[in-house]
Amino acid sequence: MNLISIFSKYPTQESCTKHLETVRWGDNPTCPYCKSDKVARKNELDKVGRWNCHACKSSFNVLSGTVFQKTRIPLQKWLLAIGLIVNAKKSLSSCQLARDLRVSQPAAWYMQQRIRVAMVASERELLQGIVEMDETYLGGKPRKGNKREDDKPAKKGRGTSKQAVVGAVERGGRVFASTSTSLSGTAAAALHQGQYRP
Repeated sequence: MNLISIFSKYPTQESCTKHLETVRWGDNPTCPYCKSDKVARKNELDKVGRWNCHACKSSFNVLSGTVFQKTRIPLQKWLLAIGLIVNAKKSLSSCQLARDLRVSQPAAWYMQQRIRVAMVASERELLQGIVEMDETYLGGKPRKGNKREDDKPAKKGRGTSKQAVVGAVERGGRVFASTSTSLSGTAAAALHQGQYRP
Protein backbone atom coordinates (compact mmCIF):
# COMPACT_ATOMS: atom_id res chain seq x y z
CA MET A 1 0.00 0.00 0.00
CA ASN A 2 1.40 3.42 -0.93
CA LEU A 3 1.45 6.49 1.29
CA ILE A 4 -1.41 8.26 -0.51
CA SER A 5 -3.67 5.26 0.15
CA ILE A 6 -2.72 5.26 3.84
CA PHE A 7 -3.48 8.98 4.14
CA SER A 8 -6.87 8.62 2.44
CA LYS A 9 -8.02 5.41 4.16
CA TYR A 10 -6.80 6.23 7.67
CA PRO A 11 -7.02 10.01 8.14
CA THR A 12 -7.73 9.96 11.90
CA GLN A 13 -6.79 8.07 15.05
CA GLU A 14 -10.33 6.66 15.19
CA SER A 15 -10.19 5.27 11.65
CA CYS A 16 -6.81 3.64 12.38
CA THR A 17 -8.18 2.12 15.59
CA LYS A 18 -11.26 0.77 13.79
CA HIS A 19 -9.08 -0.79 11.10
CA LEU A 20 -6.83 -2.49 13.66
CA GLU A 21 -9.88 -3.79 15.56
CA THR A 22 -11.24 -5.31 12.34
CA VAL A 23 -7.90 -6.91 11.46
CA ARG A 24 -7.21 -8.23 14.95
CA TRP A 25 -10.67 -9.28 16.15
CA GLY A 26 -13.16 -9.09 13.30
CA ASP A 27 -16.60 -9.34 14.89
CA ASN A 28 -15.38 -11.12 18.03
CA PRO A 29 -13.28 -8.86 20.29
CA THR A 30 -11.40 -10.78 22.98
CA CYS A 31 -9.35 -9.81 26.00
CA PRO A 32 -5.60 -9.99 25.20
CA TYR A 33 -4.87 -11.01 28.80
CA CYS A 34 -7.31 -13.85 29.54
CA LYS A 35 -8.65 -14.49 26.00
CA SER A 36 -12.24 -14.10 27.22
CA ASP A 37 -14.88 -12.83 24.80
CA LYS A 38 -16.96 -11.38 27.66
CA VAL A 39 -15.93 -7.80 26.93
CA ALA A 40 -17.70 -4.48 26.49
CA ARG A 41 -16.64 -1.19 25.01
CA LYS A 42 -16.14 1.71 27.40
CA ASN A 43 -18.45 4.68 26.90
CA GLU A 44 -15.99 7.31 28.18
CA LEU A 45 -15.45 10.03 25.58
CA ASP A 46 -11.82 10.61 26.60
CA LYS A 47 -10.91 6.93 26.15
CA VAL A 48 -11.73 6.08 22.55
CA GLY A 49 -11.27 2.39 21.75
CA ARG A 50 -11.03 1.23 25.37
CA TRP A 51 -12.65 -2.06 26.42
CA ASN A 52 -13.48 -3.72 29.74
CA CYS A 53 -13.13 -7.44 30.34
CA HIS A 54 -15.81 -8.86 32.64
CA ALA A 55 -13.80 -12.04 33.26
CA CYS A 56 -10.46 -10.65 34.52
CA LYS A 57 -11.69 -7.07 35.20
CA SER A 58 -8.90 -5.57 33.09
CA SER A 59 -9.09 -2.59 30.75
CA PHE A 60 -7.48 -2.80 27.32
CA ASN A 61 -7.56 -1.56 23.76
CA VAL A 62 -6.67 -3.02 20.38
CA LEU A 63 -3.03 -1.96 20.86
CA SER A 64 -2.57 -4.07 24.00
CA GLY A 65 -0.04 -6.83 23.43
CA THR A 66 1.13 -5.42 20.08
CA VAL A 67 4.10 -3.34 18.89
CA PHE A 68 1.88 -0.26 19.28
CA GLN A 69 1.19 -0.82 23.00
CA LYS A 70 1.36 2.37 25.12
CA THR A 71 2.57 4.44 22.19
CA ARG A 72 1.97 8.18 22.16
CA ILE A 73 2.78 8.46 18.47
CA PRO A 74 -0.37 8.75 16.31
CA LEU A 75 -1.36 5.48 14.67
CA GLN A 76 -1.38 7.08 11.23
CA LYS A 77 2.35 7.72 11.61
CA TRP A 78 2.87 4.10 12.60
CA LEU A 79 1.04 2.93 9.46
CA LEU A 80 3.05 5.37 7.35
CA ALA A 81 6.27 4.08 8.93
CA ILE A 82 5.30 0.51 8.05
CA GLY A 83 4.57 1.58 4.48
CA LEU A 84 7.89 3.40 4.17
CA ILE A 85 9.91 0.48 5.59
CA VAL A 86 8.15 -2.17 3.49
CA ASN A 87 8.40 -0.17 0.26
CA ALA A 88 12.05 0.86 0.73
CA LYS A 89 14.26 -0.93 -1.80
CA LYS A 90 17.21 -0.56 0.55
CA SER A 91 17.44 -0.01 4.28
CA LEU A 92 15.73 3.13 5.58
CA SER A 93 17.70 5.13 8.14
CA SER A 94 16.07 6.39 11.32
CA CYS A 95 17.11 9.94 10.38
CA GLN A 96 15.27 9.73 7.06
CA LEU A 97 12.22 8.18 8.73
CA ALA A 98 12.24 10.96 11.32
CA ARG A 99 12.23 13.60 8.56
CA ASP A 100 9.44 11.85 6.65
CA LEU A 101 7.18 11.47 9.70
CA ARG A 102 8.19 14.70 11.49
CA VAL A 103 9.18 12.89 14.67
CA SER A 104 12.43 12.88 16.61
CA GLN A 105 15.23 10.56 15.52
CA PRO A 106 15.03 8.46 18.73
CA ALA A 107 11.29 8.04 18.19
CA ALA A 108 11.88 6.96 14.57
CA TRP A 109 14.57 4.49 15.69
CA TYR A 110 12.20 3.07 18.32
CA MET A 111 9.46 2.62 15.71
CA GLN A 112 11.86 0.89 13.34
CA GLN A 113 12.94 -1.59 15.99
CA ARG A 114 9.37 -2.45 16.98
CA ILE A 115 8.27 -2.89 13.36
CA ARG A 116 11.27 -5.09 12.55
CA VAL A 117 10.59 -7.31 15.56
CA ALA A 118 6.99 -7.72 14.38
CA MET A 119 8.14 -8.55 10.85
CA VAL A 120 10.50 -11.26 12.13
CA ALA A 121 7.77 -12.71 14.35
CA SER A 122 5.32 -12.88 11.44
CA GLU A 123 7.80 -14.98 9.44
CA ARG A 124 7.26 -17.86 11.86
CA GLU A 125 3.68 -18.32 10.69
CA LEU A 126 2.72 -21.18 8.37
CA LEU A 127 2.79 -20.30 4.68
CA GLN A 128 -0.60 -20.36 3.00
CA GLY A 129 -1.95 -21.43 -0.40
CA ILE A 130 0.40 -22.79 -3.06
CA VAL A 131 3.97 -23.04 -1.74
CA GLU A 132 6.91 -23.71 -4.04
CA MET A 133 10.33 -24.82 -2.79
CA ASP A 134 13.73 -25.31 -4.35
CA GLU A 135 17.39 -25.43 -3.39
CA THR A 136 20.49 -23.86 -4.84
CA TYR A 137 24.19 -24.16 -4.07
CA LEU A 138 26.45 -21.21 -3.42
CA GLY A 139 30.23 -21.11 -3.46
CA GLY A 140 33.12 -19.53 -5.33
CA LYS A 141 34.60 -20.98 -8.48
CA PRO A 142 38.41 -21.51 -8.74
CA ARG A 143 40.20 -18.79 -10.66
CA LYS A 144 41.40 -19.65 -14.14
CA GLY A 145 45.04 -19.26 -13.07
CA ASN A 146 44.54 -21.79 -10.26
CA LYS A 147 43.06 -24.52 -12.43
CA ARG A 148 45.24 -27.52 -13.24
CA GLU A 149 44.82 -29.99 -16.05
CA ASP A 150 44.52 -32.89 -13.62
CA ASP A 151 41.75 -31.18 -11.60
CA LYS A 152 38.61 -33.26 -11.43
CA PRO A 153 35.41 -31.48 -12.48
CA ALA A 154 33.41 -30.23 -9.51
CA LYS A 155 30.38 -32.28 -8.57
CA LYS A 156 26.99 -30.74 -9.27
CA GLY A 157 23.68 -30.82 -7.46
CA ARG A 158 23.46 -32.58 -4.12
CA GLY A 159 26.90 -34.10 -4.57
CA THR A 160 28.63 -30.73 -4.40
CA SER A 161 30.52 -29.41 -1.39
CA LYS A 162 29.04 -25.93 -1.83
CA GLN A 163 26.68 -24.40 0.73
CA ALA A 164 23.06 -25.45 0.18
CA VAL A 165 20.38 -22.75 0.44
CA VAL A 166 16.74 -23.82 0.61
CA GLY A 167 13.98 -21.38 -0.33
CA ALA A 168 10.20 -21.48 -0.04
CA VAL A 169 7.83 -18.98 -1.64
CA GLU A 170 4.15 -18.46 -1.01
CA ARG A 171 2.51 -17.94 -4.42
CA GLY A 172 2.14 -14.16 -4.62
CA GLY A 173 3.24 -13.72 -0.99
CA ARG A 174 6.06 -14.25 1.49
CA VAL A 175 9.46 -15.81 0.89
CA PHE A 176 11.67 -17.82 3.26
CA ALA A 177 15.29 -18.77 2.66
CA SER A 178 17.80 -20.50 4.88
CA THR A 179 21.15 -22.22 4.64
CA SER A 180 20.91 -25.94 5.26
CA THR A 181 23.05 -28.97 5.95
CA SER A 182 20.13 -31.31 5.29
CA LEU A 183 17.84 -31.44 2.28
CA SER A 184 15.48 -34.03 3.70
CA GLY A 185 11.72 -33.79 3.61
CA THR A 186 11.73 -32.98 7.34
CA ALA A 187 13.94 -29.94 6.79
CA ALA A 188 11.75 -28.80 3.91
CA ALA A 189 8.58 -29.10 5.97
CA ALA A 190 10.16 -27.19 8.85
CA LEU A 191 11.23 -24.40 6.48
CA HIS A 192 7.67 -24.26 5.14
CA GLN A 193 6.48 -23.59 8.69
CA GLY A 194 9.15 -20.95 9.22
CA GLN A 195 10.62 -22.99 12.07
CA TYR A 196 13.71 -24.47 10.43
CA ARG A 197 17.04 -23.43 11.85
CA PRO A 198 20.06 -25.24 10.34
